[in-house]
Amino acid sequence: MASLTPLMPRQSVPPLSVSTVDGGRWTLSESSATSFTMVVFYRGHHCPICAKYLRELERVLDEFAARGVDVIAVSGDVEERARRAKEDWRLTRLRIGHGLDLDDARRWGLYISTGIGTTSSGVEEPVLFTEPAVYLVRPDGTLYYGSVQTSPFARPDFTQLLAAVDKALATDYPARGEVVDHHAVLAERDGAHHA
Repeated sequence: MASLTPLMPRQSVPPLSVSTVDGGRWTLSESSATSFTMVVFYRGHHCPICAKYLRELERVLDEFAARGVDVIAVSGDVEERARRAKEDWRLTRLRIGHGLDLDDARRWGLYISTGIGTTSSGVEEPVLFTEPAVYLVRPDGTLYYGSVQTSPFARPDFTQLLAAVDKALATDYPARGEVVDHHAVLAERDGAHHA
């Protein structure tokens, strides 16, 4: 399995292409987003917290669309489990991608857990599955925002993400957390002070 490396803001994200419950295929590089593509990685059909989270996302889909944000929710579930999640969770409009390869998940910086039995929703956990993450990707394929989790709790609030998108669009607010080598930045600063 690929090693875990965080994605860096202002740098290109890895490719992503998944089958969708509606029978199509979704590919990030072909996204129709005019401002951002939001990729919401969720744990899978077994996760009752994911059910609540994705229902909240569906409630605000139109608000994201009005801001030029293309949205997809993706898991490693097989097609049948992804279809059941969409039906059981009453997700009528949210695009659901499935079959995320675990090596691709690692390239996206996702944490992977082992299944520990049946959840409170009565669904057996898969042997391996990804933990949640939310990414906003610019149309040029670079990362603007990322939140990656080690567990299903305390996820980013979609109303706050809408506010972040508004700020980015209104003020051209740059992606933050972009520093790759802080030693180089400090050395450059110190060199400029001594010149």
